[in-house]
Amino acid sequence: MSPAVLLSFIIGYFLVLMVISWLTSRKSSSNDTFFVANRNSKWYLVAFGMIGTALSGVTFISVPGKVGAPTGDQFEYFQFVLGNAAGFIIIATVLLPLYYRLKLTSIYSYIEGALGAWSYKTAAGIFLISRIIGSAFRLYLVVIVLQKFIFDSYHIPFAVTGLICLVLIWSYTFRGGLKTIIITDSLQTLFLVSSVFLSIWFICQSLHYNIFEAAEAIKNSSYSKIFFFNNFLSSKFHFVKAFLGGLFITVAMTGLDQDLMQKNLSLKNIHEAKKNMFSFTAVFVVINIFFLSVGALLWIYAAKYGIPVGKTTDYLYPTIALKYLGLVPAMVFMLGLTAATFATTDSALTALTTSFCVDFLGFDKKEVTNSKKLVNTRHWVHIGFSGLMFLTIVIFNSVNNSAVVTAIFKVASYTYGPLLGLYSFGLFAGKRQLFDKAVPFICIISPAVCYYLSIYSNKLLGGYVFDNELILVNGLITFIGLLITSSAKKPAAVTQ
Repeated sequence: MSPAVLLSFIIGYFLVLMVISWLTSRKSSSNDTFFVANRNSKWYLVAFGMIGTALSGVTFISVPGKVGAPTGDQFEYFQFVLGNAAGFIIIATVLLPLYYRLKLTSIYSYIEGALGAWSYKTAAGIFLISRIIGSAFRLYLVVIVLQKFIFDSYHIPFAVTGLICLVLIWSYTFRGGLKTIIITDSLQTLFLVSSVFLSIWFICQSLHYNIFEAAEAIKNSSYSKIFFFNNFLSSKFHFVKAFLGGLFITVAMTGLDQDLMQKNLSLKNIHEAKKNMFSFTAVFVVINIFFLSVGALLWIYAAKYGIPVGKTTDYLYPTIALKYLGLVPAMVFMLGLTAATFATTDSALTALTTSFCVDFLGFDKKEVTNSKKLVNTRHWVHIGFSGLMFLTIVIFNSVNNSAVVTAIFKVASYTYGPLLGLYSFGLFAGKRQLFDKAVPFICIISPAVCYYLSIYSNKLLGGYVFDNELILVNGLITFIGLLITSSAKKPAAVTQ
């Protein structure tokens, strides 16, 4: 597929998103519209759109590629997905009722009331750093694909490609914010899901399989093992580690993350929010089964036709889709990849802008939230975070040497762990008097200890090797640190 055709396709795709942006923001581009879509969203649109945000380009490329990785991953990722599902249920039954009861715009406002101002700013700051890094990693994945298959042909530098992507995302999100994103994410999720099913169909056609023969081939292949119960200490794939990692990463990266929770808070009431989360969870589990199936079929295809697979398995899917399957499959792949990645990045920019405006600039404490001055301030904040994400992508491109999916969850284990500890302390020990000014130091020490454990746990813990469950340890260390630096509240003096 020629670079010119691919580029034309991308341009047309963004024109559609910009039309949607204009339609959704022409009547109002206020801060209420940008932050919470006037709290009038439809739960089924939010649920469907969240699929694209939760999956991202990482799932689209890295998960299928890792199915046949030399490390022997196979369908091990589904253990993690089951943990995700359990985490989503906890979010729906524990965290969402809390957020709705307090009528929050930024979920970190809860920390201010429960623990104090320093804890509040620390939690919001952790989110800003975590989301900038995580979203930049996800966008980096699609940028390297666009660079390899389109922009290298025009001798355009990687940095310029990344800048173009961010300018396009900013252009359709800066006015309507969340109200626009709920619509665009639903459309992008439709593209993503369609792309997965069509990819399976195209690969089956090339392998001369019908759907039943494909299922049998996947089942009988060396890629379909799901559950791993051997070598609990030394294996990163053990079911308990994967499940717990999936559960606590979901609670932290979704339930304690302004990005996905902001969409839930745009609904009318808690009942619609719960319907949204439960239906989203069901679709999320099913769609990941199909992503893993795509991976198995891709590796079967590569083996049958002698397609070389390099050290970076992230290139397997784009290489086969764009070079071997034909014009229509290539367009379908680009549609899915673009939809998956930009659905994640556009909502992340909106969430970053919302958190900074509310948590650090105090928009929710202003008498007139939708004044022209505050709307203009929001625009500049939005531009600022777009620039920060661009710089992060450029830096990551210069140092990355591992599969993107591994990098993202490794970073998340360090940056989201303290959030888990802060919220746990607020929920289960909030009656204690916390030494609030010590919280930033505790939230730095905890990830540092976890980093040390990740390197030396094999020696310190009798051969135990950490994986994604490290986030639980991180949260626990933070919780213990908060407990040590707190004291029982003295009963209020009784006045006569």
